[in-house]
Amino acid sequence: LAVPAAAADLPRRVAAPQAFTPVAVFTWSGFYAGVTAGAGFGGGGSFTDATYGTVTPGSRDAAFVGGGQIGYNYQFTPGSGLVIGAEADIQGTTFGHAPSGLVGTTTFTDVGPSLDWFGTVRGRIGYAFDRFLVYGTGGFAYGDVTQTVAFQTNAPVTYFGSRSRIETGYAYGGGVEYAMPTDSFLNFFKSNAVTLKVEYLRYDLGSRNLLVASTGAPLSPGVGYFSRFRTEGSLVRAGLNFKFGTF
Repeated sequence: LAVPAAAADLPRRVAAPQAFTPVAVFTWSGFYAGVTAGAGFGGGGSFTDATYGTVTPGSRDAAFVGGGQIGYNYQFTPGSGLVIGAEADIQGTTFGHAPSGLVGTTTFTDVGPSLDWFGTVRGRIGYAFDRFLVYGTGGFAYGDVTQTVAFQTNAPVTYFGSRSRIETGYAYGGGVEYAMPTDSFLNFFKSNAVTLKVEYLRYDLGSRNLLVASTGAPLSPGVGYFSRFRTEGSLVRAGLNFKFGTF
């Protein structure tokens, strides 16, 4: 009876419990930087001539836009939930003067406002569905605007006016953004994530009066008159961001 009882008390090997590995939950929180490129529409704007009415220089109404941005997002609940943030960007454009326009019998040469570059500082608010983010955005806009009018009526240029300055206004829009896995082939900088976005943005840099003065040529009586310019437009662009940190 003693032998079986002793055998029952011998130590036995028990399998070690498996270590628990939590599944990482993606968060949009963190800083990011990236590039964008796309198309702009209406950036040539329009001007209202006191004598000849409203002229819209449509020959350069569309343009290429491209540049970069930096920003920060904060997500209240990782995985899915509310995301707020701020972003600053700067873009170069190919918006320029229309080479000519015809209103009645008057030929306008070098017409309208041009926008060489512009930037924005905007807030963002959206909702994340894990790696998919839908957001709205709005804030301050500024840009380098040149306003020019030159025209002639069967003669050399009779009236001319031009001004270049930094104009300010506002911008608003929205977009969608998707975060790719960390090991994405696009992750050149070994960041926490690479995100791809498509965004629409509307900007308005306001209206200004410009004195279009007489050149003293024949058929240009008086000292001149004022034309009113408006600089506004829309952008549709795609972007690539590199996200760093999860805080």
